[in-house]
Amino acid sequence: MEFTELTALAKLSKDVKTASATLTDTEARFLVDTYYQLQAGRIRSTNQIRAIDKAAGKDGAEPHETISFFAKNYKTLESNIRACLAEYVEAKPIARWMMSIVGIGPVLAAGLIANIDIKRVETAGQIHAFAGLDPTKKWMKGEKRPWNPRLKTLCWKIGQSFIKMSGRDDAVYGKVYLLRKQYETKKNENLEYRDQCKAILATKHFKNKEMQQCYESGKLPPSHITQRAARYATKLFLSHLFTVWYELDRHEKPPKPYPIGIMNHAHEIYPPNWKDGKIVLPKETAEA
Repeated sequence: MEFTELTALAKLSKDVKTASATLTDTEARFLVDTYYQLQAGRIRSTNQIRAIDKAAGKDGAEPHETISFFAKNYKTLESNIRACLAEYVEAKPIARWMMSIVGIGPVLAAGLIANIDIKRVETAGQIHAFAGLDPTKKWMKGEKRPWNPRLKTLCWKIGQSFIKMSGRDDAVYGKVYLLRKQYETKKNENLEYRDQCKAILATKHFKNKEMQQCYESGKLPPSHITQRAARYATKLFLSHLFTVWYELDRHEKPPKPYPIGIMNHAHEIYPPNWKDGKIVLPKETAEA
């Protein structure tokens, strides 16, 4: 078959995009999962193409036109799903607040909406536990998993997004991540995680010698500190999400505010872009 005979994927029709507003949560979860599967496949394929080209001495050159064709279709599918999920969240007020946050787009917003039933949630801690972010929840072999693995993965992606966006001045949770990382790094240097390191070494042996030596010295590896800080920023975001969503859904404030401690000073941090029970975007604040 000649390359010119290959048929590209059809563009997303307006009717299909509009119909996405009526997706059920189950259908939205399926699309979110499919989006990330396609994304992972595209990234994996891109890396394989680079390896093939490098082995053939074509490092840096344009890939073969047939390979490019399928790579573009990967992107088209991702773009189509993203557009459908944007339509799904469009009519949901909580999505407007979520997508006002730097690092949260329609795919992450759709995933959270489709995986969390706010009507069954009474505290932010319940969301943390459901997302696998409560360290007191243990999962033993043969027991039912005490969290939602799909939501846990989604929250990990949110943390990575906050890390990626942390250089932007308007990245609220990105800045929280950076502050927390400084705090965690200082504690680590003071060997305050020494007991945790011993506990980890008692159950694991690392092939990476540098990582093994790091734990043996009583310090957590830099990657571990990074993830601790990202998890902290994610939990704060989820706490704010609970506050905003609860008020939007029930038209009253949550029973108890979620206290947050930063740099050993405990105080409540209020949700950004939220005032007096209403979503207030930065642009709207400036114009007011």
